[in-house]
Amino acid sequence: MQFKDIEGQRVLINHLTEIIDSGRVSHAQMFLGPNASGSLALALAYAQYLNCTNRRHYAEGAELRADSCGECPNCRKYRELVHPDLHLVFPSVTTPTASSTGVSAELFQEEFRGFLGQYRQCGTEDQWYEWLNAANKQGMIRERDAANIVKTLSLKSYEGGYKVLVIWMAERMNLSAANELLKTLEEPTEKTLILLVAESRDRMLSTILSRVQTVVVPDIASGFGAEKRAAFATMFVSWMRLLFKLNMQSLSNWVDQTHALGREQQKQFLQYAQEAVRACFLKTAAGITLPGELDFGDEKFDSSFPAMVTTRNVEKMNQALTDAIYAIERNAYAKITFMQLSFTMSKLIKNR
Repeated sequence: MQFKDIEGQRVLINHLTEIIDSGRVSHAQMFLGPNASGSLALALAYAQYLNCTNRRHYAEGAELRADSCGECPNCRKYRELVHPDLHLVFPSVTTPTASSTGVSAELFQEEFRGFLGQYRQCGTEDQWYEWLNAANKQGMIRERDAANIVKTLSLKSYEGGYKVLVIWMAERMNLSAANELLKTLEEPTEKTLILLVAESRDRMLSTILSRVQTVVVPDIASGFGAEKRAAFATMFVSWMRLLFKLNMQSLSNWVDQTHALGREQQKQFLQYAQEAVRACFLKTAAGITLPGELDFGDEKFDSSFPAMVTTRNVEKMNQALTDAIYAIERNAYAKITFMQLSFTMSKLIKNR
């Protein structure tokens, strides 16, 4: 996967290539964001760029500052996900041929490569289980997977470059697996890169989080039409103003109206809110306003609200919205989800 093949995320991609070019690669990182936003695709493109032997750098002002060449032997192997120094770990489930004692990610490598190819490395967890015909089974990353990781990373790389471990849906590690990995995360062997890809920070052990550098992946994959974007902008402006006043009756009415939208519309609105928060932060932190963004249809709000999103609260706001999307996808009661989210967002924008 090359960076040019990933929709959006240009600001983040340029930041990632700059880090690698400067030699400041952290050995353990977590790409945190919804799967549909391209978090796994970004992690794999990052690893490919790191191992590319002929990186391309573009002229100043180009959309991308750099990318992997896509042609060297390493790039070709990464494209097919068959590089011997690339190791993939992901939630697995029991099947008629894989018992609960023997199941591990090793048994499903071919299936996982097929799944990633089908969904262009942006498939969701539910789509993965559907791919496996797992019915209602919940996947897990087990201690057996962690033991395999520790053993694999203790060996020398096959081709002399970086050994790369990618753990997709890292929050699905059970307690035993997470504890097994702690020492490896803290003291990996030379030229080892461990990339965790996760949707929710809250479902991970604090001991894991303290050992990784977090890369927040904004959700910009929604692609709303003009009419829907305008409707969501009106909803967002009303919501944010309610969060400043926190009038419970008015907020309750807003939650009731949002509840009536239906789950898919609710999810799309939350994705729009993530996009809006990201755009506000870009303006606050770097003075960047991308075409078509930060136009909420309210001149006073357009000029004043972006300052509410800062380095102190942007990551927590994005996480709160991500967790709400996750809850809606799993049929949580929308009124409770939106009310809890409102309290959280109110606190964050008031304590910027």
